Amino acid sequence: MSTIPITKRGAEKLKEELHRLKTVDRPGVIQAIAEARAQGDLSENAEYDAAKDRQGFIEGRIQEIEGKLSAAQIIDPASVDAGGRVVFGTTVELEDESSGEAVKYQIVGEDEADLKLGLINISSPIARALIGKEEGDVAEVQAPGGVRRYEIVGVSYI
Repeated sequence: MSTIPITKRGAEKLKEELHRLKTVDRPGVIQAIAEARAQGDLSENAEYDAAKDRQGFIEGRIQEIEGKLSAAQIIDPASVDAGGRVVFGTTVELEDESSGEAVKYQIVGEDEADLKLGLINISSPIARALIGKEEGDVAEVQAPGGVRRYEIVGVSYI
């Protein structure tokens, strides 16, 4: 089984979700199933069906998170020393060469990616174009609207 890169913050977030699923959501759905069972005929009981569906979702998500955490390679960006190169966990400041717009992204794992927060997936086209580059380099990214060029203004490991 291959390892999945994830930042320390992303691993903590997954652990918190797993804890909540096991201690809050799972007991809650078990209680809902018990209450629905007490109502009698299960063949026409929508609450019972909904609770069983929710239980299936919760159990599946627990298994998914446990699998990801067992295969996770937790990386603390602050302890990475890549000599100024862009690697997993790096925070990169970019400037779009055509518009002059400045953006800042951190390259993270699939589960933690959130573009609104400036967190981009390691397998996204822009992250793949940035990996291995250094401050001052230009990265060309194939975007839906054509090729976009970004100059790397800053590289930090935070």
